[in-house]
Amino acid sequence: MATISEKLQLVRGRIHAAVSQTARPEGCVDLLAVSKTFPAVTVREAVAAGQHRFGENYVQEALDKMAELADLRGQIEWHMIGPIQSNKTRPVAEHFDWVHTVDRLKIAQRLNDQRPAHLPPLQVCIQVNTSGEDSKSGTSPDEALNLARAVAALPRLRLRGVMALPAPTAEPAEQNRQLAQVRVAYERLRSQGLPLDTLSMGMSADLEAAVAQGSTLVRVGTALFGQR
Repeated sequence: MATISEKLQLVRGRIHAAVSQTARPEGCVDLLAVSKTFPAVTVREAVAAGQHRFGENYVQEALDKMAELADLRGQIEWHMIGPIQSNKTRPVAEHFDWVHTVDRLKIAQRLNDQRPAHLPPLQVCIQVNTSGEDSKSGTSPDEALNLARAVAALPRLRLRGVMALPAPTAEPAEQNRQLAQVRVAYERLRSQGLPLDTLSMGMSADLEAAVAQGSTLVRVGTALFGQR
């Protein structure tokens, strides 16, 4: 069975190959290792292999890992990639470096107000629901601009970009169609003067298509850590 170090090399190789098929520069796509449901020892192994960005979906699970990995705090950048309930904004504001799932102003305001003054601004992405699925979180593309402008005005947050979770599909043409919708939403915000630099999309099954559509951050779990 391949080690996490070997799997990291394989995923990074996939990213490199995908970028080489575009006109984009080497190093334009970062890897976020999705460590949700995997134990702290797995994260520790990945850090030892050179991975430093980790995504978590569940607040309490993440807090437990952060406590267990407190000795590595300076080496880990923690990203919240799951939906956030209003009663969980304080621990997110206090312990995470990034939040990808800001989909309404109420959550953004609470994160801003609860971000400790001694920490740098919380890096955030607007989650956009391009599929229109009721089961998916995210603001609509039509409402994204107003939300993005409001978030950009909050002093303890720094708006970085857009995140989306397209409906899973193994069909390359459908992957590209859905991911292109996210890219359009991202470019629309940039065209309005918002200084965005992060397009968070693409997972284990569709990272090549995501890179082709301009992703700057792919969120990979299964290809690194195995099935949940």
